[in-house]
Amino acid sequence: MLSDAKFNAQRRLICELAAKLRLPAIYEAAEFVEAGGLMSYGPDIAEMSRRSAPYIVKVLTGIKPSDLPIEQPTRFDLVINVKTAKALGLTLPATLLARGDQVIE
Repeated sequence: MLSDAKFNAQRRLICELAAKLRLPAIYEAAEFVEAGGLMSYGPDIAEMSRRSAPYIVKVLTGIKPSDLPIEQPTRFDLVINVKTAKALGLTLPATLLARGDQVIE
């Protein structure tokens, strides 16, 4: 499931519905996993915010935004909710859990 302001605002309801329907959903934002979703894999929003500061400074000092290169995220986080996996009857491989940047018990 992709992140979107409308979806993010309703993340608890979305995760509850996925659990009720026994759907092992993967989200883009870690907030969904914290709300009870199974797992997420997506860009590190804090890192992206830190990297945007130099761009803001350049624009404020007179550089045209069109002269700046486009950057892609460089860090992606895997967040896993083991409690949700157990509730869904899933056994997650140890190798997957070891690769998680955050594992919620």
